[in-house]
Amino acid sequence: MRSRQQLLRALVVDIIADVDEAARDVILTIHWRGGQHSQLRVRKPKSGEHGCRTPDEALAVIRSMAARWPDEHIAASLNRMGMRTGQGKTWTAHRVGSLRRVHGIHAYLSAEKDGEWLTMRDAAAVAGVTSHTIRRLIRTGVLPATQVVPDAPYQIRSSDLHSQAVTAAIARKGRPCRSESTEPLPMFPDT
Repeated sequence: MRSRQQLLRALVVDIIADVDEAARDVILTIHWRGGQHSQLRVRKPKSGEHGCRTPDEALAVIRSMAARWPDEHIAASLNRMGMRTGQGKTWTAHRVGSLRRVHGIHAYLSAEKDGEWLTMRDAAAVAGVTSHTIRRLIRTGVLPATQVVPDAPYQIRSSDLHSQAVTAAIARKGRPCRSESTEPLPMFPDT
């Protein structure tokens, strides 16, 4: 790199920069040793524009999740999806909150949560079961649940949690492979 810089300094006499406001271009005129001139036109960035811009996909995820999920959950979802910030960093709750404020996206307020939508943890607490049970019910299709985007936390409507199918599935606590017999099975059956 140092050799390239020295070579360039040896070949270039000077560079004159001019701005064409009508075309929003910066015109660079390069004066080379030996009398040759070259012109290079570069687009002039708008005020506040820079190369470290948050991808539109990440912004869409934040917009769709912000009303129902706190910044920590949004950051975790963005990181699971492999999305990065405009500077190529991983997401944190602080970075999500900062981006929301810049773009005027309203935040999730847990005090205003009306109870219509529940997280898996909330649903497990209401039903009196574990989160694993709720996840199993979602996976088997007994309990309807939605995700704002893939890899986002599940959202469960509280009315669906109290449906007859879900109540019946929760009531069946025994595993299907276990027998109801209380006598232990012999280790070596008689043949």
